Amino acid sequence: MSRILALDYGEKRIGIAVTDELKIIASGLTTVKTIDIFNFLDQYLETEKVELILVGEPKQMNNKPSESEKLIAPFLKNLRSRYKKIPVKRVDERFTSKMAFQTMIDGGLKKKQRKNKALIDEISATIILQSYLYNN
Repeated sequence: MSRILALDYGEKRIGIAVTDELKIIASGLTTVKTIDIFNFLDQYLETEKVELILVGEPKQMNNKPSESEKLIAPFLKNLRSRYKKIPVKRVDERFTSKMAFQTMIDGGLKKKQRKNKALIDEISATIILQSYLYNN
């Protein structure tokens, strides 16, 4: 059995979420510095079987790619070339950061905890993954 991994790419950090082996539940895994992502993925993929990697696709309200897509394109190229046997799909990530912040409020996190950007990135990756699971 294998998992689906979701990445919320950012210039400084990448939020990571993963499914259980039955691909029913999406859970936040961690947040990794962007510069360290391939070291993390190499180690993770040594011990866990992943059948699909999802990467958030930032879009503007008019459905055109956002400015940050320029930063993601080289990352995607590297990701696909390093892990050729694992397909990579994109998932619309509009509003995930706002939804993640609201999730933190709804979960009762204190104001200081809600300022933790790494946690917001991890929750955003989880929302990306939940969105994919719900729509597929």
